[in-house]
Amino acid sequence: MEIDAWVWWLIAAVGLGIPLVLTAMPEFGMFSAGAIAAAVVAALGTGIVTQVLVFAGMSVALIAVVRPIANRHRAQRPQHATGVDALKGRSAVVLERVDGSGGRIKLSGEVWSARSLDTDRSFEPGQQVDVVEIDGATAVVM
Repeated sequence: MEIDAWVWWLIAAVGLGIPLVLTAMPEFGMFSAGAIAAAVVAALGTGIVTQVLVFAGMSVALIAVVRPIANRHRAQRPQHATGVDALKGRSAVVLERVDGSGGRIKLSGEVWSARSLDTDRSFEPGQQVDVVEIDGATAVVM
């Protein structure tokens, strides 16, 4: 029993899809799509040269077109700040006088130790301050 060429191309497409899943390298998916395109033209009865050209052409075209688009989207993805980085730039309310040596603020629903960025400046209870940075467990405010 002889297996048709299009079946071999589908086997190749599945074989190329396995490393895509295991390594998360999208290039394997593009090669797999090229193998599917070659299977389609093989099912239409074209010769092996045409099948290989379609496989190579489709794979290269996908890599040339899709990869730069994917890289651009990956570079433009907004970075979400987490942990203490997410607290920088937030507003807080002074609970106990804050100066260069210390104090307390309410930041994101929690009570934090705080100190003033400018050691000569102080903030009284009830004032709004902005968090400039987090130094250990102390918020530096202005």
